[in-house]
Amino acid sequence: MVNLSVASIDDLSARVDAVRAEHDRRFPGPAAGRQPVHTVYVPADRFSASTPADFGAEALRLLNAHAPGADAFAAAFGVDPQIAGAVRERVAAKLAAEPVEDVRVDFEDGYGVRDDAEEDAHIAQVVEAVAAAYQDRALPHYWGLRVKSFADGGHVRAMRTLDGFLTALRDRLGRLPGGFTITFPKVVMAEHVAIFAEYLERLEAALGLPAGILRFEVQVETTEAIIDHEGRVGLRAVVDAAAGRLTAAHFGVFDYTAACGLPPDEQRLDHPACDFARHVMQVSLAGTGVRLSDGSTNVVPRDDGPEEVGRTWAVHAAHVRHSLRHGFYQGWDLHPAHLPSRYAAVYAFHLSGVDEVIDRVRAWHEKAAGEGGGVLDEPATIKALTARLRRAVDCGALDESVLPDPAE
Repeated sequence: MVNLSVASIDDLSARVDAVRAEHDRRFPGPAAGRQPVHTVYVPADRFSASTPADFGAEALRLLNAHAPGADAFAAAFGVDPQIAGAVRERVAAKLAAEPVEDVRVDFEDGYGVRDDAEEDAHIAQVVEAVAAAYQDRALPHYWGLRVKSFADGGHVRAMRTLDGFLTALRDRLGRLPGGFTITFPKVVMAEHVAIFAEYLERLEAALGLPAGILRFEVQVETTEAIIDHEGRVGLRAVVDAAAGRLTAAHFGVFDYTAACGLPPDEQRLDHPACDFARHVMQVSLAGTGVRLSDGSTNVVPRDDGPEEVGRTWAVHAAHVRHSLRHGFYQGWDLHPAHLPSRYAAVYAFHLSGVDEVIDRVRAWHEKAAGEGGGVLDEPATIKALTARLRRAVDCGALDESVLPDPAE
């Protein structure tokens, strides 16, 4: 029997429980389900039902023309020659079967400012394209729209576009296909996010949609999103303002670097200024359930020649690897030529040292079951390694069989 001097700690325990509950509310943990490795942005006036398949066909053509074998593939994308053959085989299969994991029909910078009649006409065109792709089972796993920025005074047009699109799609299909996400660009004030969330609530009610089904991602492409007008880290206020609707935060390379005053030739994804912003995003959003995405590479081939394609692949693959090293497993792609380098870099990342990762996860599970020993990995490390395997399976780099049995 232990003698105690404090008669009761019930009040303190209650306070501890309250703090833990508040923490769990604000930090619910990682988002569940599959995260795409990229978001492909296509201007609204150029989007058709066949756009994802067209991107894949062109990407596969470029791959076969300029990296036809394992040696050429290793050289083109900076892949370890020992795994280049396996990586290339999986990349080619991916481009044929699911070249685009997430597509965003762009009504913002990639589309530009049009008069209302022209944008309304493109809304109708996009509705028909989405409906046809959905009916043909050709709509990517994730899809959606990017609307105009509230910061640029485009708020009325943004809300009109979203309302017009969803109303017409409801009338055309009778439902909203799964995987729909809205991109809300150029966040400068959390209050804009709160207004947008309130508008989505009104839109759901008007359309007869389930409450909370309209979710969105924000683009972190202004300095104010990193450090707000009161000198605080801005992203936690953005999360709160979104009222549970925020799915992801996407970094915007070029608006952000321009806002920082970088000269045009230094406005690139791997600039140290971008690393700072990404690290603020990571620390601010870790554990909140808000996913992270990096931005884009603006280098595209001017023609189909080997020098132009090779230059694009080298720059883009290096940028994808930079993102992966910093813990950003998603990025933006803007051109079919970006797909081979995206998947080459992502698959090589997942396949490099994968046997060791699988062995460590299996050994830990065996030790936990009393069947092994001598493994020093902590549970948090095993959780991270298992998440890496899950991401590899989701994107097609590995087969489902590598994952540990959930029952173990």
